Amino acid sequence: MPTYHQGLPKLPLPDLKDTMDMYLRCVKHLLTEEQFNKTQKIVKQFEAPGGVGELLQSKLVEKREKTANWVFDYWLNDMYLNNRVALPVNSSPVMVFPQQNFRAPIDSLKFAAHLISGVLEYKALLECSHDLPVDCARGQLAGTPLCMEQYHRLFTSHRLPGLEKDKLVAQESSMMPEPEHMIVACKNQFFVLNVVINFCRLNERDVLIQLEKIKEMAESGEDRLPPVGLLTSDGRTEWAEARSILMRESMNRDSLDMIERSMCLVCLDEASGPELSDTTRAMLMLHGGGAAKNGGNRWYDKPMQFVVGEDGCCGVVCEHSPFEGIVLVQCTEYLLKYMIGSPSKLVRAASVSELPAPRKLHWKCSPEIQKRISSSADKLQRLVKNLDMNVHKFCDYGKEFIKKQKMSPDAFIQVALQLAYYRCHGRMVSTYESASTRRFRKGRVDNIRSATPEALAFIRAMTDGKLSSKKMRMLREAITAQTNYTVLAISGMAIDNHLLGLREIAQEMKMEKPEIFKDAAYLISNHFLLSTSQVPTTVEMFCCYGPVVQNGYGVCYNPQSDHIIFSVSSFHESPETCSAEFVKHLLQGLQDMMDLCNECSTDPNTAERRKGPTLDHAVGGLCSNECFCASVFLKSKYRL
Repeated sequence: MPTYHQGLPKLPLPDLKDTMDMYLRCVKHLLTEEQFNKTQKIVKQFEAPGGVGELLQSKLVEKREKTANWVFDYWLNDMYLNNRVALPVNSSPVMVFPQQNFRAPIDSLKFAAHLISGVLEYKALLECSHDLPVDCARGQLAGTPLCMEQYHRLFTSHRLPGLEKDKLVAQESSMMPEPEHMIVACKNQFFVLNVVINFCRLNERDVLIQLEKIKEMAESGEDRLPPVGLLTSDGRTEWAEARSILMRESMNRDSLDMIERSMCLVCLDEASGPELSDTTRAMLMLHGGGAAKNGGNRWYDKPMQFVVGEDGCCGVVCEHSPFEGIVLVQCTEYLLKYMIGSPSKLVRAASVSELPAPRKLHWKCSPEIQKRISSSADKLQRLVKNLDMNVHKFCDYGKEFIKKQKMSPDAFIQVALQLAYYRCHGRMVSTYESASTRRFRKGRVDNIRSATPEALAFIRAMTDGKLSSKKMRMLREAITAQTNYTVLAISGMAIDNHLLGLREIAQEMKMEKPEIFKDAAYLISNHFLLSTSQVPTTVEMFCCYGPVVQNGYGVCYNPQSDHIIFSVSSFHESPETCSAEFVKHLLQGLQDMMDLCNECSTDPNTAERRKGPTLDHAVGGLCSNECFCASVFLKSKYRL
């Protein structure tokens, strides 16, 4: 196995006082005066010389010295493995490909065969680490190499359900054989597609032949098995229980092993209906349309599921515990560019003359399993009905207009999201936007707390009739605050991972939970009602995901030169949220901010002020490549 983080520094550990000061600054304007006064006293006691905070900090210092990344396991468990929620919508993001125009049934299989060839090309790059370009930071730390470890887990891992905690199972040793098969799901049945036969990789024509055989087998109606894949869409504890029942039968153990050891899934979906708007395709990627459509044609534990629908609805479903958004984007962009640049003519291996028939996986389903499949189907259907998704392409301007204002596009959009939420709900709330910490060994992400006091001041100025010059000054202050916190986060000096480490090491020491982690401020600040993510692409596609709390929004955005794609999600069951209403206020806010910029561009005072360095060059470019929100994947365990 290649070493992907050799030579990178360790993740730093922030100073305790710096984190406590920043924590108070981040929560003050989100609390009542009474709540904040109480929190101040708790923080003062926690950070006092000789107090609990100093003890926990000293233990984290020791942990940092002994491990490659002091927060990695804490973060992975808290973000993903300890969470019991179902993966579809709640945790697994999706990439939605451009709508394909398949004129005949064979066209979707040709597309799938071409895609599979691209996957094999990309996997070959991963296996030869010197052929895979090392990602480098952009912006203030331009050229700094980034940890590439996450790429290795794309096609060699799976998430194993547990009764209390899941496990990320990844091939860690080069002594273990690389998987040589994929799983093809068709009509809720699963088939083994060997892509290496007699030491030869199948060429695209042979892959197509095998896919045709699989489709014929699935459509024959013989030995039609229950949709076992639905079990993986259930809550993690429920799926763990069902899996333990399946494991009692040797036939089931073999089928589970073949799926879990596979490179990835290719899901050949049936047509889902006539309307295929961006919003509809986003929802179909997230949940498959439920059991009545393609919801059972999945295996949600696998990191990469490539979906190819007969109706041209295509994309990728991602189980996100193994890697961050940049890895998903880099992989999918490679595949789409491969398919455009090598139109079904690149043949890397000789044709295998006698292709063995693909093997169908079989299951022995007891009455208990049948009952559980039915229950899983019902829960998935409720999730389908509950999801409120709105995908909108904002065309009035894109990141080029924002850059001309000498502002970071990411920070500008984040302030616009704060304005939209405030106009919807009359208050500011705790917000999550993640920042990559891949400059460090085994780096994942930390949180950019976008709900800043400066953003709140700007939002209030937009509603109380202040002069435009004052509004513009406050907008720039809000963007500067967002930028400064982003720099802290990418440098490993933000507060969320540090607070998590202090909390978890206290638990390891079997201490009573410190008061700071029982305080209302901590609970409120970790209930992310606005979960946001910038996922920019260089080819036509977009990312989306569900909210991370029942009464919140999930907002993913893709800024392009002259437009911005927004994917906004919420739940119908919450009386507090409405995705269409949020989008309406977001669009109005973006228009108002553009008008403000245009109005002030003729003001000589503001024009003079705009002669400074372009923030996008300092941070925005960095954000556009590295700030991918694990918030989609963050499930709050705090209920207010």
